[in-house]
Amino acid sequence: MTQKGKKDQENIAPESIEESLYEELKEESTSDEETESLKAQLELKEKAVAENYNNYLRALADLENYKKRAAKEKSDLIKYGNENLLRDFLPILDSLDRALDAACNSDNMESFREGMTLVRNQFLCALEKYGVEQINACGQDFDPNIHEAMLEVASDSHEESKVVDEYEKGYLLQGRLLRPSKVSVCKRKEK
Repeated sequence: MTQKGKKDQENIAPESIEESLYEELKEESTSDEETESLKAQLELKEKAVAENYNNYLRALADLENYKKRAAKEKSDLIKYGNENLLRDFLPILDSLDRALDAACNSDNMESFREGMTLVRNQFLCALEKYGVEQINACGQDFDPNIHEAMLEVASDSHEESKVVDEYEKGYLLQGRLLRPSKVSVCKRKEK
């Protein structure tokens, strides 16, 4: 070493060397502590991300299961939706069978007619149970929303645009037109 280098080394006090080393160690330990703190935070965030991803996958699976279940329920509803209606029609079919048996074994047309009237009333009750109601057309004003004019009849005994005769009954389902009444409409004779 040169004389000058030795003097510079001697001029450096041991306390300043210790202080500079202490500062360097302190900075390193601070950065080590920060690094450890950041690593811990990173691990926490990675756990949160993994948990959120698992929750996402579960929600996605739940959604797929819901879609499958809803499709099956819709399919079953379409397939078996008329079950109650048809179950209510079966007694009517039984009544028709009994009426036909009675007609074959008897010559009494009056009792057959009464039986058919009872079956018809039973059928109408079943329809009413499901919200089907008849449209009364005869004598009413012609309404193109619920009547279908089959022909015009010239008549002095009926008012203009009144329904004279009904060829097929019309029906409403829950207030909505199921089938219009097929009718003839009065047209006054011109004098």
